[in-house]
Amino acid sequence: MWKIIARRILIMIPQVFLLSILVFLMAKAMPGDALTGLLDPNIDPATIEAMRERLGLNDPWYIQYWDWITNALQGDMGQSFRFKMPVTELIGQRLMNTVWLSVTTLVITYFIAIPLGIISGRFNDTWGDRLITGYTYVGFAAPLFIVALVMLWMFGFYFHWFPTGGSVSPGEVPGTMSYILSKLYHLLLPAISIALITTVGTVQYLRNEIIDTKQKDFILTARAKGASESRVYNRHILRNSLLPIAAFFGYELTGLIGGTIFVESIFSYPGMGQLFLSSIVIRDFTVVTALVLLYGIAQIIGSLLSDIILGIVDPRIRIK
Repeated sequence: MWKIIARRILIMIPQVFLLSILVFLMAKAMPGDALTGLLDPNIDPATIEAMRERLGLNDPWYIQYWDWITNALQGDMGQSFRFKMPVTELIGQRLMNTVWLSVTTLVITYFIAIPLGIISGRFNDTWGDRLITGYTYVGFAAPLFIVALVMLWMFGFYFHWFPTGGSVSPGEVPGTMSYILSKLYHLLLPAISIALITTVGTVQYLRNEIIDTKQKDFILTARAKGASESRVYNRHILRNSLLPIAAFFGYELTGLIGGTIFVESIFSYPGMGQLFLSSIVIRDFTVVTALVLLYGIAQIIGSLLSDIILGIVDPRIRIK
């Protein structure tokens, strides 16, 4: 198992390197540069050109890339002109909000999806299965931002059951129980909104896996040997059907980190997604570049997590 993990980590290094080049070149292709937004447009163009020359913005792209990546490896991602502070510190303030929102969403997703998927797969072609399948079809068709807006209006503004913005109530002291409960209260509605949509894919996947596994020869053999139906389902069908779900855990977790962009903006939740969208609008060049790089690295780490989990739950992967 350790060999698989070491091999995958070695494969990650060139992936991250290529990703950083791609992100840097895409950022260079955007209108403006790192000075855009920092300077008063009324300043003498010669002065701006001199600053650009001093900061190395007129150097060839590979020299600029080398300066950028070496600074990034030392934790220096540049300066945000909007917030007037280092990008690393700015992202650090938002990172945990997004991580907690993603983890809570994943817990709610599995809490809803696994029971529904088991019921739908075990009792397929019944009314219960049709109702659950109908819910998944609606979920596939409904855009996430529409669901989030409806949830915000209904449970935030109409019933006043949940807060409509922020990540914690004013005046709460960090580290206290009331602070933790306030954080959980603020992220619950955005998490439920995302989970209602992300659930449908897991339900359909689990349902199809259970129906497919029920037809396998080893299931027929287990029944022929007289095993009880509950034992067949719990020991054979369910265990094999859950393997792909477990393998996708890493992808789903990191996918949610990137997928919370619009929901954070709708709920005014101060996470990385809200920061990303607002930085694009005002062309905060350094923040956008750093966040795109982090989202890409998160996806690569998610792939590594999925491979490790699959290797743990399925011994055949380790043997290969």
